[in-house]
Amino acid sequence: MPELPEVEALKDFLTENLVGHEIVRVLPVAISVLKTYDPPLTAIEGHEVVAVHRHGKFLDLETAGGPRLVTHLARAGWLHWKDRLPDGPPRPGKGPLALRVALETGAGFDLTEAGTQKRLAVYVVREPGEVPGVARLGPDPLADDFDEARLTALLKGERRQLKGALRDQGLIAGVGNAYSDEILHAARMSPFKPTSTLTPEETTRLYEALRGTLTQAVERSRGLAAGRLKAEKKTGLRVHGHTGDPCPVCGDTIREVSFSDSSLQYCPTCQTGGKPLADRRMSRLLK
Repeated sequence: MPELPEVEALKDFLTENLVGHEIVRVLPVAISVLKTYDPPLTAIEGHEVVAVHRHGKFLDLETAGGPRLVTHLARAGWLHWKDRLPDGPPRPGKGPLALRVALETGAGFDLTEAGTQKRLAVYVVREPGEVPGVARLGPDPLADDFDEARLTALLKGERRQLKGALRDQGLIAGVGNAYSDEILHAARMSPFKPTSTLTPEETTRLYEALRGTLTQAVERSRGLAAGRLKAEKKTGLRVHGHTGDPCPVCGDTIREVSFSDSSLQYCPTCQTGGKPLADRRMSRLLK
């Protein structure tokens, strides 16, 4: 799933390649991706893109005098830029192509989604706040005003585990499964540590890990073409997706906890005092 660093890089890439150009055609291939009907999708056509914004994991294309095209790539969606789009309209079918956006230059991009669970979402709105997922977003963790005091205030009163709190888009925008694993590893904390037990020193560690992990990931992705971002994300991850590998910090074996539709990875030595976590949905530290 693209998270804050990859969506930020896509925003920068589209700013460079899309701003100043006119959208001449928007071609839906999978109707299920369209989550709005007023304004219609065709209302985007004939308008110049003047800016590209990011809201958490949402991409927002702002046009001059027209509506905005907002998309969420979800778990298996991606954006593929093409300097020259294929001639002729795309054929509807069972392939991954969901939407095509064509510019007056002949260039454009495709939105695709792999797998059978179709969660890729496209909205045509007058303001980004009309998208429910955008309206409920918490603060951006890389914003200038997101300081340690802000994180402390957000976590105050929370009664859940750190992993879930970091992934809650209504609490903090943009962090998903992969980077929450990376942040907790950098902070040396168990994913199942209750937020209510954080000491001031631990909150400082969590804040520094949150900002540092995301900032470094953004810097690694900056300037890369859209097609290279997935590979860059994988090479930059230290624990997520590395079950069975040695921890790059201590050398212990990275372990996994599996859930019905996802999994997390962690280092026992760095994060749980050497104790493995039970690999079941309601995982607790083994005694």
